[in-house]
Amino acid sequence: MARVSQEHLDARRRQILDGAALCFARNGFHATSMQDVLKEVGLSAGAVYRYFAGKEELITAIVSEVLTDIKGIFDVVARQSPPPPPDVLLGRVVAQVLDLRPGMRVEGTSYFPRLMVQVWTETLRNDELAALMARIYADVRAAWVKVVEVYQEAGMMRADVPADHVARTMIAVVQGFATQYALFEGVRVEVLQEGLGALLGMAEPS
Repeated sequence: MARVSQEHLDARRRQILDGAALCFARNGFHATSMQDVLKEVGLSAGAVYRYFAGKEELITAIVSEVLTDIKGIFDVVARQSPPPPPDVLLGRVVAQVLDLRPGMRVEGTSYFPRLMVQVWTETLRNDELAALMARIYADVRAAWVKVVEVYQEAGMMRADVPADHVARTMIAVVQGFATQYALFEGVRVEVLQEGLGALLGMAEPS
């Protein structure tokens, strides 16, 4: 029997993860059955169970991937030197989030933010995933604290507010955008950028 290459094994695992992620984004982790996943990926139960022992293992793998992918985007954007203004910077983050997993686009709409919301919910019931979430959030926050410190040192931002407070708020903007995108229609990156630009450009009342 011909030996199956590692590339083939990796591609098949990727196929299963991508199909399952789309199912979970549509219907949630616990309303999705393994039969739904099998139908989505077009594989037999034996083929899928070769890679994942069951749905819980599949959920853990997807949650870990999503959190790691988001961290990667935050890390890359935070390394820009010098960093662009916050409205531009955050716009780039959310644009990259929407471009993750092209296979998760349904009629032009990215389902990745829907999956993000499902992932956050899952961490509330799973201590192992919650610990992973906490570690990744701490790493992202530390990277963005450095971005804020650059703004403050350049005189672009008030220095009397702790950098950590600003970093947490910037991350919350991205999380809030993803939630709005998942829940409502017509939410565009440009809306976020224009709204932030207006907030940042507020003048003191005369």
